[in-house]
Amino acid sequence: MPSEYMYRVSAWWTSGRTGLAKCESSPNTIHFSEAAEVGGLQGRWTPEQLLLCALAGCFTTTFHDVARAANFDYTDLEVEIEGSVRRSRNNGCNFSEILIRPRLTVSGLGEDQREAGLALLRRTKVLCLISRAVTIPQTLEPVVEAVRAPVEGWSEDEAAVKLGV
Repeated sequence: MPSEYMYRVSAWWTSGRTGLAKCESSPNTIHFSEAAEVGGLQGRWTPEQLLLCALAGCFTTTFHDVARAANFDYTDLEVEIEGSVRRSRNNGCNFSEILIRPRLTVSGLGEDQREAGLALLRRTKVLCLISRAVTIPQTLEPVVEAVRAPVEGWSEDEAAVKLGV
């Protein structure tokens, strides 16, 4: 990987309350609008949502790399990001807080697997490029869930009974 690289995105206002954004690496444009709360159109991404999407996407890809480096197997990762925006008289609207809610699913029922997953989620928060670029207070609310893997020949219910879970 090079020591430095650039990203470029272009956006332009098309008409009324909508615009388009594109980048050179994707053939698809993104239709965006002002937030509906301030008169924008429903059904379009808003700049606020795009910022939160960038954080969710970065957190997800960073976790994948962190888990791979740690030889940590997981079944699924869903990252929900919630941002609170407040309006002030002097400064207009500002994000006041961002909640990062990763839900990690692992196979197995061991507490060690759960603790390892939580540690990797915390490490991901520290390493995520977008998380580090955003100066808004961010709270990590991680959840690690275990998927019960049935023992060969047992149903999932039989495994739960026999394993005491």
